[in-house]
Amino acid sequence: MNKLKNLKLKEYMMVIALISIWIIFGILTEGFFLNPRNLSNLFRQSIFISLLAIGMVWVIVLGEIDLSVGSVVGLSGGLLAILDVWKGLNPILSFIIVILLGALVGIWNGFWTANRKIPAFIVTLGGMLIFRGILVGITKGTTIGPLSNFYEVLGKGYIDKKIGYILGIIAAIIFTLFEFREWKKKVKYNMTKLPFKYEFIKLVIYISLIFAFVYILNSYRGIPIFFLVMILLLILFLYVSNYTVFGRYIYASGGNKEAAIVAGINVKKITFIVFIINGIMAALAGIFLTARLDAASVASGQGAELDAIAACVIGGTSLMGGIGNAFGAVIGAIVMASLDNGMSLMNVPMFWQSIIKGLVLIFAVWFDIESKKND
Repeated sequence: MNKLKNLKLKEYMMVIALISIWIIFGILTEGFFLNPRNLSNLFRQSIFISLLAIGMVWVIVLGEIDLSVGSVVGLSGGLLAILDVWKGLNPILSFIIVILLGALVGIWNGFWTANRKIPAFIVTLGGMLIFRGILVGITKGTTIGPLSNFYEVLGKGYIDKKIGYILGIIAAIIFTLFEFREWKKKVKYNMTKLPFKYEFIKLVIYISLIFAFVYILNSYRGIPIFFLVMILLLILFLYVSNYTVFGRYIYASGGNKEAAIVAGINVKKITFIVFIINGIMAALAGIFLTARLDAASVASGQGAELDAIAACVIGGTSLMGGIGNAFGAVIGAIVMASLDNGMSLMNVPMFWQSIIKGLVLIFAVWFDIESKKND
C-alpha cells in the first residue's frame, strides 16, 4: 500500500482526468472525437492558451496576476499584421519587433508592480485597457490580412512525418536517460523513490504515450510546427523551474515573500523578470494566433487572459502562490480545449459550454484546497 502511495497519484491526476474526458467524449461522439484529424485540430486549438498559460504560471506562482495578456495578444497580432501587410517588412524582422514589443509590455507591468508596489491586478487591468486602446488606434479598427507565406507556414504548417518519428525517438531516448539519471541520484542520496519495477512501468507508459502522440498526429498531416515550438518552450520552462537558481527563487518568492527577502533573494528583480517573460510569451501567442487566422482584428485575444488563468488553476497552480508548473498549465489548456472541442462536436449550446467550463474550474480549485487539507 505504501508503494502505491509513492506513486504520487495526485501528480498524475490531471493526466488521468484528461484521458477520462477523451474516453467520455469518444463514447458520446461514437469515436469521432478520437479520430486523428480531430485530435490534431484539438492540439492546434490548445497551442494558443498553452503559450499564454506557460508564461502565466510563473506570475501566479509569485502570487501575482496578469490580466493584460489578452490585450497584448491582440496588440502583438495587430502590429505584426501592420508590419507584414501594410509595410511589407521582412517577416523575420517583424517577428523580432513583435517579440520586443512583448518584452516592453512586460517591462511596463513589471516596473509598476515590482518597483512602485502597485498591485499587479490594478496594473494589468489598466494595461488591458491601454493595450486594447492602442490596438484599435493603430489598426483603425480594421481587420488586416492576409499575411505573407512565412506566417502561413508558421501558423498552419506541419513537420514532415519522417522527421516527426525521428523526433519521437530522440524524445524517448532523452526521456529515458533523464529518468535513469534521476533514479540514480535518488539512490545515491538515499531519497524516497519508487521500486525499480514501478519506475520501469512508468517509463514504458511515458514512452508509449510519446509514440502514440506522434503516430496519431502523423495519421493526419503530422506534428504542427507551432506545437513543436510550444513543446520546446515547455521543456525549457520546466528545466528552468527545476534545475536553476532562478527557478528556485521564483518558488521561494511565491511561497513566502518575507522569508525570501530575509534569505537574500531579490524578489523585486525576480518579479520584474517574470513579467517580462510573460509579456514575451503573450507576444508569441499573438504571433501564433494571427498566423493561424491569417489576419489580425481588434477582437483578437479578448478574454484570453481568463482562459490562461483557468488553464493554470485547472493544472494545479495555486492562486496563493508558491505551487504550480508549466506542465500542469499545458495539461489544463488541453483539458479546456478538449471540453470546447468535445461539446462543439455534440452541438452543446454555447451557454451550457460556459456553465460546464465554469463548474470544472470551481471543482479544480475545490479539489486543490481539499488535497492541501488532507496533506
